[in-house]
Amino acid sequence: MENVEMYSDKLIDFALVYGPKLIGAILVWIIGGMALNILKTAFDKMLEKRKTDSSLKPFLSGMVGGILKVLLIITVLGMFGVEMTSFIAILGAAGLAVGMALSGTLQNFAGGVMILMFKPFKVGDVIDAQGYIGGVSEIQIFNTILKTPDNKTIIIPNAGLSNCAMTNFSTEGRRRVDWTIGIGYGDDLEQAKAVIRKMADADSRILKDPKVFIAVSELGDSSVKFAVRAWVEAADYWGVFFDMNENVYKTFGKEGLNIPYPQMDVHVHNT
Repeated sequence: MENVEMYSDKLIDFALVYGPKLIGAILVWIIGGMALNILKTAFDKMLEKRKTDSSLKPFLSGMVGGILKVLLIITVLGMFGVEMTSFIAILGAAGLAVGMALSGTLQNFAGGVMILMFKPFKVGDVIDAQGYIGGVSEIQIFNTILKTPDNKTIIIPNAGLSNCAMTNFSTEGRRRVDWTIGIGYGDDLEQAKAVIRKMADADSRILKDPKVFIAVSELGDSSVKFAVRAWVEAADYWGVFFDMNENVYKTFGKEGLNIPYPQMDVHVHNT
């Protein structure tokens, strides 16, 4: 009988000590869970409003939800008197060790997040980065995949893409095509300009505004060089570039203009 009373007293003491803490922890868990869902929903709506990449939204949403849950669990355990300082220190040390072991991978991951959030380029764009030129076929969390014009697949880690210079050829709808065209010394400059302008005007892909720019850019060792600049739609860039080179070769001969090549005059003196 005495044992029963003793255990009853202990149970009552335990209930008096931990009962309020248990009730408080349950309330915190319930209210905290509701608040967590509200915050997570608000975060998801923010991502949707900012048009975050679809491959990034689940990760960011899950990461924020996981952090909030960990904070809620730590708060509830702390209400029971569980010493969390050592626990947090262990988690911090473990996180540091994992971070050091995966430093390169984490840099690529962070770079992928930055690329997907700020969108310096998107799938389908043609970029020049890390010494490679190609169309972006896929943007992953750790790597970006390019397809080169000769159909090679290039995998570039995102850390380098997010931290180094990169040229995006697809950002603007129009591009400028530049040529350097040479004629021989003694050829008529005005005639050469007229022929080049006529070829440019005949190509419907070359835009009329701004006008085609033609000017003497250099007096070379064996040629007078013209700088020719024209604006085209981005999709027509290479077609216009190659066709103009071919037309110059075909037309200059018919017009009596010489396409010079490096040459050397040798004078022999009899002694």
